[in-house]
This record gives sequence, C-alpha cells and structure tokens, in this order.
Amino acid sequence: MDCYCYIFYKTRSLDTGEEGYNPLRKFKVIVQGLRYAASDFSVLYKFIVSVIILIPVLIYNGALDASIIVLATAFMLSAEMFNTSIESVCDFIHPEFHDKIGIIKDIAAAATGLAIFAWMIVLVVEIIEVWTHL
Repeated sequence: MDCYCYIFYKTRSLDTGEEGYNPLRKFKVIVQGLRYAASDFSVLYKFIVSVIILIPVLIYNGALDASIIVLATAFMLSAEMFNTSIESVCDFIHPEFHDKIGIIKDIAAAATGLAIFAWMIVLVVEIIEVWTHL
C-alpha cells in the first residue's frame, strides 16, 4: 500500500514533489496557469474569436457543433501554451542564439501552426453553416 500511494503522490522518475494530494491546490495552480496564458495576446484574442463564433453556432447549429468548436479551441490553446512554455524554457536555458535551440522552437511553432490551421478550418466550416441559416 505504501508503494502504491507513493507512485501517485510523488513524481517517480525524479523523486520530487510533495507528499499527499490536494485537489484544491491543483485547481489553484490551474487557474494561475490560465491567468498567465490569458495575459498573452495571441492566446486571448483566439479565445475571444472562438467565443464570438460559439454563440451563434450554439443557437443555430446545436450542441454538437458547439462542442466541436470547444474541442478545437482547447486543442489550439493547449498547443499555444505548450509552445510558449517550450520557448520560455529554451530562452531561460540558453538566452543567446543557438542553432539547436532554434530548431526546437521551430518545431514547437510548427505544431502550434498545425493546431491553429485545424482550429481555423473548424471555425470557417461552422461560420458557413451559420450563414446558411440566416
């Protein structure tokens, strides 16, 4: 039993972390991370665009189409946040220009670009569907 609990309470591979699990603390960390992400304009405006499109889609197309927008938006925003995190870590570790750091950042940006492209396709399709109802 001791070993089983230890697996879930501490990071096994690094032997770091705190003993015990506190869901309220986890929620506080999540909210704090979302607040940091919302301070980035590239994240905030995409969220606002999604909400603006989500409202008429929910009215005219229904819950299924709205849930597709929510999933595409969550996927895209997650990719944006991962990209920002990767770039920040790279800049922290190696502030000067380095070819390998540049490649890492380019790959992270490419992944984000794919997520944004998929998000945009979903939004365009949903906008066209709403337009046909008007």
